[in-house]
Amino acid sequence: MAGSRSFSRRERVAEQIRRELADLIHSELRDPRVGMVSLTEVAVSADYAHAKVYFSSLAGSDQLDSVLAGLEHAAGFLRTELGKRISIHMTPQLHFIFDQSLERGAQLSRLISEAAAISDHGEHPEHPEQTHHPEHPERS
Repeated sequence: MAGSRSFSRRERVAEQIRRELADLIHSELRDPRVGMVSLTEVAVSADYAHAKVYFSSLAGSDQLDSVLAGLEHAAGFLRTELGKRISIHMTPQLHFIFDQSLERGAQLSRLISEAAAISDHGEHPEHPEQTHHPEHPERS
């Protein structure tokens, strides 16, 4: 069971890193490029040498490169401060990755809403199979 125990420990360490980094970014980081970011997940390598830090941002997609550059520029500072806050054998190198899942979720929700609105309007001349059939009310 050592494998499952180390995996569990790695998940706990990853979550602690996520919480501490979120606090550091919001309270200590002064880089205006970063702005409002949320850390959605941290994945730590098996040897704890690297951590992929997934983030989302309220900045538009046109400013994403700037946000990422600000985070990468601050990676050394954040790693040093992280090392002061958590006690693990090795403080991992931080690799920031934009998390598109929230953006994709919002896009899918919008598409679902649009599809629902279209189907609520009934007949569509461009889709003749959806026309009203008085002899078969169940097809309406």
